[in-house]
Amino acid sequence: MCDNSERECVVSDSENILNPAQQEVIEHLGAPSKDRPSFETDLKQHLRRALETAVAHCMEELPNDENIFLSKHRLAQIHGCEEKFLAEENEDFEWQVATARGTIVHKAIELSVNWRKEIEPAVIVDEAVARFEEDSNSLGHWLRGCSEIERAELRSISVDTFTKFLECWPTLKPSWRPVAESRVRADLCNERLILAGKVDLTLGVAEGQKAGKVIVDFKTGGFNATHHEDLRYYALVETLRIGIPPRLVASYYLDQGDFVPEKVTEELLESTVRRIAQGVERIVEITHMEKTPVLKPGPSCRWCPISDDCDTGQKYINEANGNN
Repeated sequence: MCDNSERECVVSDSENILNPAQQEVIEHLGAPSKDRPSFETDLKQHLRRALETAVAHCMEELPNDENIFLSKHRLAQIHGCEEKFLAEENEDFEWQVATARGTIVHKAIELSVNWRKEIEPAVIVDEAVARFEEDSNSLGHWLRGCSEIERAELRSISVDTFTKFLECWPTLKPSWRPVAESRVRADLCNERLILAGKVDLTLGVAEGQKAGKVIVDFKTGGFNATHHEDLRYYALVETLRIGIPPRLVASYYLDQGDFVPEKVTEELLESTVRRIAQGVERIVEITHMEKTPVLKPGPSCRWCPISDDCDTGQKYINEANGNN
């Protein structure tokens, strides 16, 4: 994104005096060209062949008119409790204030990247809400029907979280090539396996075979082990898309102001190929081959749609609450 000289310029610019949190972001994002990794020209083909070979037997089990659509969420779900995965596959998603907050804040960040006027958090959050309210999607439907209390609460916590982004992140310069809410996709196996996602923020660009892009996922809650895997998934899709991986992926926890980066390596991408192949295999096995789904109790039992009828889940919740 920015090299050392750019970093020094930002810090010394009287119009862009950085607080410690913003300076920390700059330190994580900045990397001189000589420190950026280069990758082989055939990496994209190598990873594609590896993944298509690993899932070939799964594709044979699918009906001819079906494909598998994977997102980071669906992949994380199949690697968790498979009973919960099936239950959520068959249930309509219900919006609540807590879940809507993340979507609204991400939209506010997207708008702020290209906002030409003075940035006022409440104004941009209101614009984000208005954009979704005009849509015919499920969030738009929920916003049009929610109570005034829910709307006020959503606005309050969204303004709070978006303000934290503005406090903790430096102003994104056009030279850093910031892109918010960027959709990425890779079609494999003759378009029968689709890997797709929407990246919160990308910065920088590859130069030839030298990696330069940084992918950032903003989080409005606490740390979860799946967050690393989500970003590795994005890194692989990006590599399959343009042939060069991002040099860095990172989760940024807005409530805590924590930047959690990870360098992208070929080994990381190959590991992600294996994880996707394992996920595809289990999806096919439990949805088309009548294999028994595996129960895996964990923190997500608390919001599982079938937890009330799941003895394993109830046992986990009781033990976690100290009720033996």
